[in-house]
Amino acid sequence: MRQYGLIGKTLGHSFSQRYFEEKFAASGRYDCRYTLYELPDIKQFREFVASKPDLRGLNVTIPYKQSVMPLLDEIDAEAETVGAVNTVKVLRGGRTLKLVGYNTDVEGFRRSLAGQPLPKRTLVFGTGGAAAAVVYVLRQWGVEYKMVSRHPAENMIGYEDVTSAVLKDWPWLLNCTPVGMWPDVEECLPLPYEALAEGSFLYDLVYNPEETQFLRRGRERGARVQNGLRMLQFQADAAWEIWNLSRK
Repeated sequence: MRQYGLIGKTLGHSFSQRYFEEKFAASGRYDCRYTLYELPDIKQFREFVASKPDLRGLNVTIPYKQSVMPLLDEIDAEAETVGAVNTVKVLRGGRTLKLVGYNTDVEGFRRSLAGQPLPKRTLVFGTGGAAAAVVYVLRQWGVEYKMVSRHPAENMIGYEDVTSAVLKDWPWLLNCTPVGMWPDVEECLPLPYEALAEGSFLYDLVYNPEETQFLRRGRERGARVQNGLRMLQFQADAAWEIWNLSRK
């Protein structure tokens, strides 16, 4: 039985297992299983993989997309440029184990916005691995962006800097943080939502719940909104191809 799965610190929010199990069944891949693996410490990663002889591939989520990179044997050029890995291919041969990292968040984010008119400016909330993939795509598209953090470093701004005037000048808001994710569904980014207008677009990489407080407040102000479910599906499909699951 070929084993695949997702590693992260807390995975109760994830739809990945259901998505892949349904995809395995639809594709006739009854030789495959997908499991959620909660790792309390990323330092356990290689030992964990070595202990699972049937493991052939992994997705990586919060908070390990960046910290997993030094533990890999090889990293795809695009993932190296992004600075984050969310998919790992496990290659085994005899006693050898080779772990290769990729970033399918890039493809997932790009495809999830196909057909959307691009803005000149966008605010990106968060500085983790998901934000790194989003920023990589925005650069390719030539979209000006500012990163917003609770602890801003150089070339970033803090939440207190996101005023009503700023929201009027920066019409796209991309939430790349876990704020509002199940089970903490009442949490919300601290923003002056009253400044949003019909020309605003709020994109939340969170997909559980389907509508976060962030998206709800935007929708109530007349803004367009989108959650992260399409991105999840597209990045999962890209991982499927990396693992060669289209071939039996």
